[in-house]
Amino acid sequence: MCFTAVPDNQSQRLQLRKLIRQRRQQLSPERQQQAASNLVSQALALPALSSSQHIALYLANDSELDTFPLIQTLWQQGKQLYLPVLHPFAAGYLLFVRYDQDTLLYPNRFGIPEPLAQCHRLLPVDQLDIIFTPLVAFDLKGNRLGMGGGFYDRTLSQLPAKSRSKVIGLAHSCQQVDAVPTDSWDVPLRQIVTPEHCFTFRRGNSSE
Repeated sequence: MCFTAVPDNQSQRLQLRKLIRQRRQQLSPERQQQAASNLVSQALALPALSSSQHIALYLANDSELDTFPLIQTLWQQGKQLYLPVLHPFAAGYLLFVRYDQDTLLYPNRFGIPEPLAQCHRLLPVDQLDIIFTPLVAFDLKGNRLGMGGGFYDRTLSQLPAKSRSKVIGLAHSCQQVDAVPTDSWDVPLRQIVTPEHCFTFRRGNSSE
């Protein structure tokens, strides 16, 4: 099925989110476990990862691709990891907080676990070396469809254009669609990693 931008763009986005979330939720526990394991191999093959020290990830929710095996592997490599936290003062924005093996997590208003936003554990978004971001759907032009809250879009819009390559989407292969409905403010991702492939996007084209 091909999804393209039409005048009723928001309706298209809502329908696509529903479809892909259902598709993702139908993955068996075994498929999810294998996907999480394969993600580790795909991520470790990224050239930028070996030279990166400050890396933002997320904890899976709503059948998202499980990042915890990757988190454990990066801890073992001595990387400093950060989780997104809802900004307590700037509505609609995220902060990134250091995440260690002994970090206590608390559910936010969406029920997603996050660490406390302690000032000494914050890292400005432009100082992160890599930002792995979740998504609902993607296409082979690098277009990303999120959950609709716009948290990542607003937060990552603070990055200068030259830093956008540090943002890498993570998704199950079943989340790929023919075309994501886009708006004028959407900025395509430069890379998206699935358990099977790493897609790099240049000028609207992709290569694996």
